Amino acid sequence: MMKRKKIIVIICVVIVVAVVYGYLSRKKPPLPVQQGVPVLVGKAVQKTMPVIIEAIGTVEAYNSVTVYTRIVGQLLKVHFKEGQDVKKGQSLFTIDPGPFQEKLRMSEAKLAQDMAQLKYNEDEAKRYAYLLEKGAVATSDYENKQTLALTQQATVRSSKADVENARLNLEYCYIRSPLDGRTGAQLVKEGSMIKDNDTKLVVVNQISPIYVKFSVPEKQLPEIRRYMASGALKVKVSTQGMQTVPVEGRLTFIDNAVDTTTGMIALKAEFTNSDRLLWPGQFVNVVLNLAEEQNAVVVPAKAVQIGQKGNFVFVVKPDKKAEFRDIIVARTIGEETVVSKGVNAGETVVTDGHLKLKDGFPVEIRESLTPGGTGTPAQPAGAGEQKKGSPGTKK
Repeated sequence: MMKRKKIIVIICVVIVVAVVYGYLSRKKPPLPVQQGVPVLVGKAVQKTMPVIIEAIGTVEAYNSVTVYTRIVGQLLKVHFKEGQDVKKGQSLFTIDPGPFQEKLRMSEAKLAQDMAQLKYNEDEAKRYAYLLEKGAVATSDYENKQTLALTQQATVRSSKADVENARLNLEYCYIRSPLDGRTGAQLVKEGSMIKDNDTKLVVVNQISPIYVKFSVPEKQLPEIRRYMASGALKVKVSTQGMQTVPVEGRLTFIDNAVDTTTGMIALKAEFTNSDRLLWPGQFVNVVLNLAEEQNAVVVPAKAVQIGQKGNFVFVVKPDKKAEFRDIIVARTIGEETVVSKGVNAGETVVTDGHLKLKDGFPVEIRESLTPGGTGTPAQPAGAGEQKKGSPGTKK
């Protein structure tokens, strides 16, 4: 009987152990704690931003004159150096004046001869007029003398014109600058024979002030005209390697027709260019400033990503989780992007680390994503800007 009780106890213990073991074997291990995705962040801020149009332009001389000669002769002297600044009326070239001086003297002598003959003919006409009154000469003789005097008057006028022409040709021997500007390369050398209206001597460009010509799509023309009606529009240009701030001018010209082959319309801006930073023929980056937008929502340009449906950002929620947001981008200016819809001022956006993110993933804000970067939470970029001034204030 005792032996039977022991067997029953042992069987019960085995059953209990088997049940406990089965229960423990079916219990799932605890889930691992999900780590936050390391990211860099920035702040969406509200401030004044310009409404601009960007383009590529070329610098053009304000005035450009190609100097020709009006006479045939030998180039005697060049009075300037290539690339020299010259004033209007300053002597540039001298063509040998000798032949033209002789021509002038001959024309003056011929004029003196004709004037002497005119005086004689006029005196004769007066005498015959007196004799006609006395009945001493026939009317035909008087009319003949009168005709000779009138003919000689025409001859004198022709001689005077020859003198003026000879004097003008002599003046053309001394070629002067037609405007204030800068000379280009010397296209002829001293001693060369040159032809009238055929030989280019030099090009003089006026570069203070100066123009910048650029083109914009025709769809932007109504907006430009609307803003231009309120006043002159500012234009800023910069060149590659320019160390100073962009040069500022004003829009002065809109072409009267759209180029039908490209759908673009040409514009020009005028710059004082007193420091000669702009040079004819240069390619420049043009920024046409149309207006200032108050209280625009701005995020770092690095935060904006492009997906299949358009632009998007990841917003870091207060619980340190990423939220996917579709946004509408108004424009990008430098390293800042103006967002018209999708993000509110004050929200934190991810600027780096997007590749590992999905909607709802936890994030870990860091100061750097490079190896050895600290995991200490970083202050979102742009947070200090909100402390410095109220929203809508242009910095």
